[in-house]
Amino acid sequence: MSGDRYRKVPSARLSRLASFGQLAGGIAGGMLAEGARRLAAGERPQLSDMLLTPGNAMRVTEQLSKLRGAAMKLGQMISLDAGDLLPAELTAILARLRDSAHYMPPSQLNQVLIAEWGKDWRKRFTRFEATPIAAASIGQVHRATLPDGRVIAIKVQYPGVADSIDADVDNVATLLRLCSLLPAGLDIAPLLAEAKLQLREEADYVREAEQMRRYGALLADNAAFVVPAPIPELSGDRVLAMDFIPGQPIDSLQETDQPTRDAALGAMLTLVLRELFEFGFMQTDPNFANYRWQPESGKIVLLDFGAARPVPVATIAAYRRLMLAGLADDSAALKAALLEVGFVSPVTLERHAPALDAMIAVLMEHLGQPGLFDFADRSFVEEVRRSAETIAADRAAWHIPPADTLFVQRKVSGTALLAVRMAARLPLREMVAAAVDA
Repeated sequence: MSGDRYRKVPSARLSRLASFGQLAGGIAGGMLAEGARRLAAGERPQLSDMLLTPGNAMRVTEQLSKLRGAAMKLGQMISLDAGDLLPAELTAILARLRDSAHYMPPSQLNQVLIAEWGKDWRKRFTRFEATPIAAASIGQVHRATLPDGRVIAIKVQYPGVADSIDADVDNVATLLRLCSLLPAGLDIAPLLAEAKLQLREEADYVREAEQMRRYGALLADNAAFVVPAPIPELSGDRVLAMDFIPGQPIDSLQETDQPTRDAALGAMLTLVLRELFEFGFMQTDPNFANYRWQPESGKIVLLDFGAARPVPVATIAAYRRLMLAGLADDSAALKAALLEVGFVSPVTLERHAPALDAMIAVLMEHLGQPGLFDFADRSFVEEVRRSAETIAADRAAWHIPPADTLFVQRKVSGTALLAVRMAARLPLREMVAAAVDA
């Protein structure tokens, strides 16, 4: 393990604020340098061109991965949710946030575990692996062996992360404003409040243990999935112990044959539809690291339940109407459902009806076909992107959907993105029809 993966998490508020200042300064310097380069080349630089450079994206990636917590989480959400809309180069760089977290140094890890378990905490185990087997935005995971021989996984939260959530979210929002990435009139306060709430929930490991047990019960009879069980006597607010379940990264499915990929992604998409229309409860973080695959059994291991939350009845009803309209090829009903669920605003409908109609027509033509849908076929994306760019160019018409819609769509889009990567072929129309009629 390379030593540069170890980096102390800045836990004090002043040190975290200084990191944001360093990030803002670096971005500003990068913008000036890019602007000077373009002027020297005889070009008239646009602000967005100077901001969205690989160098600035690298600065954002590196600094957020050092901060972890809410800052890195928001960066991960941007990289995952942007899908096909951001420039490919920028998307690829931001995607590094999904696996670029640094580890706590052993001394800092020891301080955290002493605070949770006491100074003799090592006596609880016959073996505790100091090098993490995984690291993410809020915590890192260690493998350990209990005296009875059981192998377990222990998620340890980074110090200061829970206390820094509100400030980190506000600082990221300020950065977006300073960099003119958001229109001045766009009200993002409701979204920021929801982001803080969800991140506080994710930092509550007692709550996550409860959600893990809930999913274990919901999927107890489902042969496609494995859910670890928490170990209460070793768990608390900042440490979560659970069964260690072996598995390979979900990306390893790419090396398998078509039927294997289709079976795995079919199970995952079916789960999303059940979460939405049957459970009314959804794990809303589709980060690929939250899934593992067992080649021997063909099962998918589900991890990380911090983002599990109820889906409001009104949101479920709106999604049902949205999908029924799509199944019926009813563009008028689909537009009404898009408005109801909050994907578009009345202003967008009024100002950009032709572009919206064009997007709907393309999507219905490709997504609504009976039989197998080939997720690897992205031939329609460029058509959708052209219409989307027309709407996006009108900053006065920008609109943020309700937070509940965003969280659901994040899971739907993330699962679809994984299906694209795996080149899955699934009877999409039939699967949706069965789910909404259930």
